[in-house]
Amino acid sequence: TNVSRLPEPTPMKLAAVLPLLFIAAPIALGRSIREGDCEVCLKTVQKFIDAAKKANAKSPTKIENIIEKECAKFKDTKETRLCYYLGATPDAATRMIQSVSKPMSFHLPAKKICEKLKKKDAQICQLRYDKPINLEGVNLKKMRVKQLKNILSKWGEKCTGCTEKRDYVKLVESLKPKYAAKPAADEL
Repeated sequence: TNVSRLPEPTPMKLAAVLPLLFIAAPIALGRSIREGDCEVCLKTVQKFIDAAKKANAKSPTKIENIIEKECAKFKDTKETRLCYYLGATPDAATRMIQSVSKPMSFHLPAKKICEKLKKKDAQICQLRYDKPINLEGVNLKKMRVKQLKNILSKWGEKCTGCTEKRDYVKLVESLKPKYAAKPAADEL
């Protein structure tokens, strides 16, 4: 009987197939960032890139200084958390800031930098901005105190002496004309 067998793989055939595997593997694994992923990283790194261009900083050391200065300016908790993960805050446990400054010095776009950061620390891409609250059609009396405190913290305000929910509601209603008229930068 003549049984058909597969030909034995030769080193030449393996050498031809091996490069194809290296090309196809990253595509199959889906290493790139999808739409909606890493939104905090993308926006924050783009702010770093813009600040570095404005200051005409090209060396990684100068870029690191700019990143630290930018992180000190951030008021949004998600952006400050990203700075903490990168090690750009004084209280940070680790220091990964070189993972941002070096690629920036090579003029890599924010998306590529965030892809590299995602490989090093998955938490970086898990940060998401809070959904904006439309205060026009909302009954503040039905909101939770935590939500009212969150609104005040986004505005950079604190309720000193507030002990009850109605104190928070009064303060938010009194500050509403000042802050609700203009949308916040992260809500756009």
